[in-house]
Amino acid sequence: MSSLLKKLFGTLMQKPWEENQAAIDSTHQGYTFDLSNQMSAVIIIFGVSTTLFSLLFTGYIYSLPPEQDTTFIIKKNLLWINTLVLIFVTFYFNKIRSDLEKNITNKIKLNIIIVGGLSYLFLFLQILFWFQLMNDGYFVSNNTYFSSYYFFTGLHGIHLLGGLFFWGKVSSRIFSLPEKEFVNERKNINALSVYWLFLFIVWLAFFGLMFMFNDAVIAWCKELIS
Repeated sequence: MSSLLKKLFGTLMQKPWEENQAAIDSTHQGYTFDLSNQMSAVIIIFGVSTTLFSLLFTGYIYSLPPEQDTTFIIKKNLLWINTLVLIFVTFYFNKIRSDLEKNITNKIKLNIIIVGGLSYLFLFLQILFWFQLMNDGYFVSNNTYFSSYYFFTGLHGIHLLGGLFFWGKVSSRIFSLPEKEFVNERKNINALSVYWLFLFIVWLAFFGLMFMFNDAVIAWCKELIS
């Protein structure tokens, strides 16, 4: 138990004013985590993006119109297809990352092309879904249910476009390098892979929110509170 507490709260338990601890601190090189600059940038983006999406989720939960069918969006097949596409994007990016770690480089270029193609397909299908909703008369101005959906997917799409910008830069370097030097792009690939995983997790959180906070759950919560 004491060893577990030391691992969790070891820094708080240190006494830097004591001579022994001062000697240990003097040898510290300033590296707390072994993170690349690329991964550090991704983590900062995580923090900012998580705050934005959390505010959106909170606003959605507290402003749902009582008359709205809250399972409307997830009844549409295109939303499920989009989710499946994003699953494949995450899968292929993780495969690229895994292949680089194992020094398997013969399919790196092909998988990078697949990742980019699927990402653009996801954006295209999302825009197509927007047009379908608008053709059926569902706009941002209808209520907070639809405005939350448009705003979330728009914000998610902007994040994906940002990832595609750096994907393009990394891809151009990969295609200009001989195969044996692909390992030089490992840090960039790892950071992008984690970034895509984050986008996938955010999408799943949104998907779960649209599924979980339906009329039955909201009614149960109101009954529990009353």
